[in-house]
Amino acid sequence: MVCLENPLVQKVCNLYEKISSLESLKPSKDVDMLLTHLVATCTPPNPIDVTKLCTRIQEIRANLIKLCGEAEGHLESHFSSILGSFEKPLDHLSLFPYYNNYLNLSQLEFNSLSKHCPNLPTKVAFVGSGPLPLTSILLASFHLTSTYFHNYDVDPSANSMASKLVASDPDLLKRMVFHTTNIMDVTDELKEFDVVFLAALVGIDREEKVRVIDHLAKYMAPGATLVVRSAHGARAFLYPVVDPCDLQGFEVLSVFHPTDDVINSVVIARKHPTLQPIQCLQQPLLSPL
Repeated sequence: MVCLENPLVQKVCNLYEKISSLESLKPSKDVDMLLTHLVATCTPPNPIDVTKLCTRIQEIRANLIKLCGEAEGHLESHFSSILGSFEKPLDHLSLFPYYNNYLNLSQLEFNSLSKHCPNLPTKVAFVGSGPLPLTSILLASFHLTSTYFHNYDVDPSANSMASKLVASDPDLLKRMVFHTTNIMDVTDELKEFDVVFLAALVGIDREEKVRVIDHLAKYMAPGATLVVRSAHGARAFLYPVVDPCDLQGFEVLSVFHPTDDVINSVVIARKHPTLQPIQCLQQPLLSPL
């Protein structure tokens, strides 16, 4: 049982105490400093297994992921507003502090997808696109340049901000659609998509994440591809972990755990023609490079 005697866990818990005591998680000097420190602590490859954490640390981890998710939402809204003030917002995307991370993550996801989908998708859904839909924008701009993207988010203000970013680009304006709805209310429409991306913070706890995945398994087209963001090692203090056995109704094709500055692991799965249970795997299908 991994608990406070682990130096990494000790450092994460100390940061959690400071982050949770902040009055606001909107961008500020203190918020930026603490979250930068937390990311720097959790990013280096670490063999820690978060499933073996003691109950107290599991609770802290769950709360920390929620706090990080809230802070990330504020950060994206803040920079989406800044970018939206430019005549051509897409020319200034690099102002976002994690732009390079998203650039590398979208490249990784495209590469992983290409290995299993030789034909480029014509229609993609991104679930949990938020106010700054960088993945959709980057994939549409550099990798899937004729694909149509349908972005789903429950927050109307997020979709309003996101729409403003692509409004000045005639090509993306034509190929980007924003839907303000809960993905759990989207049913037969899901059958239209060749690929569905599931954002890391859609379903912060495992039960909610599994409910979303089960819903996608029920309504996605047989043979369609699901791209899921997960986390591995110490990075699981920042984002939820998706285990292959959580993907009932899908065939897990690959799991990739980056060891560089890209935080999220990438899971590629294919919808079964019929729902089939899969076995939990003790080891990832694809080892980190």
